[in-house]
Amino acid sequence: MDEERDMTKERAGARADRAAADDDAHRDRAVYIISVAAELAGVHPQTLRIYERKGLLRPARTKGNTRRYSQRDIDQLRTIQRLTQDQGLNLAGVKMIVELQRELERMQAEALRLVAELARMQGDAAQGGRRNPPSEIVPLSAARRVRLRVSTARRSAASGPIAVGPATTRSPGPEATRPDPDHERH
Repeated sequence: MDEERDMTKERAGARADRAAADDDAHRDRAVYIISVAAELAGVHPQTLRIYERKGLLRPARTKGNTRRYSQRDIDQLRTIQRLTQDQGLNLAGVKMIVELQRELERMQAEALRLVAELARMQGDAAQGGRRNPPSEIVPLSAARRVRLRVSTARRSAASGPIAVGPATTRSPGPEATRPDPDHERH
């Protein structure tokens, strides 16, 4: 009974996702010419050209280079109008807000993608997928411990200082005869 209810919820969620995708596709379809878009947004067509030049809008273009606006563009125009008319922002401020909104939408889409990927990976793990793929962090308990011993050769005083750097022909100065502070005496 619970499995049946879960399957019903899953199907309903899938239908809602498809409906949202269809709505997004409809909102992104560029169908309005500049005069219709301007009328729907309540602005002059020249205002749309200015907004495009300032980078506030990015209408689609036909093969003949005619601007075509989508419902999303119309909504963006209304937002720009609200910010400039009601909030008193200038176009530079509006541009910053528009760019931040685009970045937020991009990050939200990325977060949704990552959540879906995490859910998929958790499902794979629950179904007994590969335990530790090469790209994952291996728990310490699963790693074999290895003890490594490093022996260092003792340096005898008779061998003299170790030459480091470019070879020179001049005689070593007093710094060459100073004891090495890192050298261990045994």
